[in-house]
Amino acid sequence: MVAIRRGETSWGILAHSIGPRVRVLRNALTARAVALSTPFDLPSGSLTVLALVAANPGTSQTLLARRAGINKSALVGIVDQLEGRGLATRDRSVTDRRRNSLSITPEGEALLERLHATNEPIEQPIQDALDPAEIGTLIALLDRAVTALEASGPHPGEG
Repeated sequence: MVAIRRGETSWGILAHSIGPRVRVLRNALTARAVALSTPFDLPSGSLTVLALVAANPGTSQTLLARRAGINKSALVGIVDQLEGRGLATRDRSVTDRRRNSLSITPEGEALLERLHATNEPIEQPIQDALDPAEIGTLIALLDRAVTALEASGPHPGEG
């Protein structure tokens, strides 16, 4: 049995479960990001979408949605807003006319830099709590976990 420090709550049966901890971390980061991104009047997920489009010009909306962890409908809404504000472009792919190819505009690049600068303080407490090697390990482990789930196929109840 693990000793619980005063003011802490036991995870009980979930003591070795990953999902609840990831959810707590995600919720904390999302709440902070939403608060800091409100002045930009962009939907949640816009920083992730802009960053992925900038790093992967010409990417498809399907691949982008998968990598960003956003459902396709939500992604379309984000891309519509980014495109409407002149931050991204959506063109038909030259190799596959059934899909759109996304790119970021110079205005989008400038806003991406501002959004990223705003986002850095959100993660600062984590950066302060872990050393650079631990941050690298955490990111590598999260990437491996995501890859493992993707490789296992859809979860029960998914298409």
